[in-house]
Amino acid sequence: MQTIDALDATLRSYLEADQTRQVRRAYYFAEQAHYGQTRRSGEPYVTHPLAVANILAGMHMDHQSLMAAMLHDVIEDTGINKAAIGRQFGEPVAELVDGVSKLTQMEFESLEEKQAENFQKMALAMARDIRVILVKLADRLHNMRTLGVLPTDKARRIARETLDIYAPIAMRLGMNAVRMEFEDLGFSALYPMRARRIEAAVRKARGNRKELVEKIRHQIESTLRQEGHNAEVIGREKHLYSIYQKMRSKNKSFSEIMDIYAFRIIVDSVDTCYRVLGCMHNLYKPVPGEFTDYIAIPKANGYQSLHTVTKGMHGVPIEIQIRTEDMEAMANHGIAAHWLYKSESDQTSGTQRARQWVQSLLELQKNAGSPIEFVEHVKVDLFPEEIYVFTPKGKIMELPAGSTAVDFAYAVHTDVGNHCIACRIDKQLAPLSARLQNGQTIQVVTAPNAQPNPAWLNFVVTGKARSNIRNYLKTQRRSESVELGKRLLNKALSALGKTMEDIDAAHVELVLKETEKETLEDLFEDIGAGNRMAPLMARRLLVANRDTDIDLNSIQDNSRLAIKGTEGLVVSFAKCCSPIPGDPILGHVSSGRGLVIHTENCRNVEEYRDNPEKCVFLSWDKEISSEFTVDLKVYMENRRGIIVDVAAAVNQAEANIEKISVEEQDARLSVTYLSLSVQGRKHLARTIRRLRTIRGVSKIVRIKYPKANQ
Repeated sequence: MQTIDALDATLRSYLEADQTRQVRRAYYFAEQAHYGQTRRSGEPYVTHPLAVANILAGMHMDHQSLMAAMLHDVIEDTGINKAAIGRQFGEPVAELVDGVSKLTQMEFESLEEKQAENFQKMALAMARDIRVILVKLADRLHNMRTLGVLPTDKARRIARETLDIYAPIAMRLGMNAVRMEFEDLGFSALYPMRARRIEAAVRKARGNRKELVEKIRHQIESTLRQEGHNAEVIGREKHLYSIYQKMRSKNKSFSEIMDIYAFRIIVDSVDTCYRVLGCMHNLYKPVPGEFTDYIAIPKANGYQSLHTVTKGMHGVPIEIQIRTEDMEAMANHGIAAHWLYKSESDQTSGTQRARQWVQSLLELQKNAGSPIEFVEHVKVDLFPEEIYVFTPKGKIMELPAGSTAVDFAYAVHTDVGNHCIACRIDKQLAPLSARLQNGQTIQVVTAPNAQPNPAWLNFVVTGKARSNIRNYLKTQRRSESVELGKRLLNKALSALGKTMEDIDAAHVELVLKETEKETLEDLFEDIGAGNRMAPLMARRLLVANRDTDIDLNSIQDNSRLAIKGTEGLVVSFAKCCSPIPGDPILGHVSSGRGLVIHTENCRNVEEYRDNPEKCVFLSWDKEISSEFTVDLKVYMENRRGIIVDVAAAVNQAEANIEKISVEEQDARLSVTYLSLSVQGRKHLARTIRRLRTIRGVSKIVRIKYPKANQ
């Protein structure tokens, strides 16, 4: 069993004597505070904080983190509060203990509001002091090591939480050793039979491979000695969960995964790394496209190494990683290695990357509409494979695999993302939805009046892009809903011969209280979004107005609401009848969608036409510059070149073809479906006249879709 004396000996190797004494004092304080408490295993409870401190000591963490580890359950499980810890051990330690205590009840089995709020607490605690999460990870690691004493259901729940959240966080912070142990322990708890089978297969394979592994290691070592390089060569074992994931995701058999031999070469300097790489490529034939330089371009979590795959004797694939001792420490301990490093530059690179990630968490939190949305964004960023692309000025940007130009634009700056309209990938124009590849140079084209498109949410990958698009659309939708709601309510009041000025402030307050709205703008937003009917709200606002003498049952529709076609998200055009300027139109007020515009003779609004609470009669504004989509069905001869004639006629009419498809009826006749962009009925009529002049065109019909396609 671990003891405070054994820990003390470890600490003396890298801490000052006074700091070691403070850690020991924290241990005795915790021992007294937890007196009489035991763990499920029957051991005294203080063995747990001592074990957590031992894990952190293995990472060479500072004395305040170790003191917090000793005391991390004191606030939660005893009568001692934060202030008392502050008086005894100082404010920084009290803040750490308080931060870890607040994370104790975190659960991530489902994305319920409470769990999501707890995750937000973690982001805030990490922002105040990154050491909070390191103590929490060590706490969770010891709990995972002692899962065996818990009931199966609870053990599985903790294992699932660990795999879903804590292992990815450890990876995001570069703590590879912790991440791998989390994954293997979680895998064994969740799928004990699968874990046992893979472990047995690994043991058997290791026995069969031993001779070849030793032969390859000997070849590498002797080659490096001949070249005068002092290096440590380690055979690298794949851990159980990694094997299991590769078998599942890549649909490979166990033997295919174990056929690859992996080695790590530790050297003294960066320069030697590249020289050793040359030696390996001389010794074994490199596999094209399988070399990655993470030294020149480190991973987002600070990981650095050279990776290459070669073909050894008899075509055996050999994976080789080459790195310095500092890089090895960073690969295993990540951000925790910051407290081990002595050089200022290493400290900066270690903590900076972690702090940048935490800052991005806070930005996501600020833009998220709810804690659940925040966790959804964070889960995307925890922790996908990365790609590395360049800005036109040569700056390297790290993005998750599958990222698009829109993700890149938001990674550069939120304003660049909000105003992007196009992109160039390696100087060639490309769609904004194009998936980016390693090494590409991306140039984003922006326009001052451009704004995010809701369709971007279908293809963006990063949490930052998704949260910023949603936030912008939410803000824009509110302002548009407020404007439309105001117009609809004024129109409803006008039909009653009244205006907003006729309604006294006291009654407005009464209606706001009834509708549970804080401001009149909130009420306008509800009306504009279609959640409340303007005529009903107009009546309600007037009913208790003592000065009114109108008959509320005799509503006259004297004016029509004018539509410009640029109202934005809260006004949409029905696909069933595709109204265009010049068509007689009315609006159907739809909950959550705002105003949906139909032609007056559309069958889909027949049931609402006489209901002023559901329908608004509309007109087109005199100044419309937008284009509208209309669908045509063109019957014509099936002759060569006729589609070219159709395209030319549409172009001459200054219209635009959005979509075209041909349905052959027989050898002589065909039906062509056209989706055109036009400015209105007159423009459409001019386009149809052009189409009718084409030899072989016999009939043109404007398509109205059935109800199901609305």
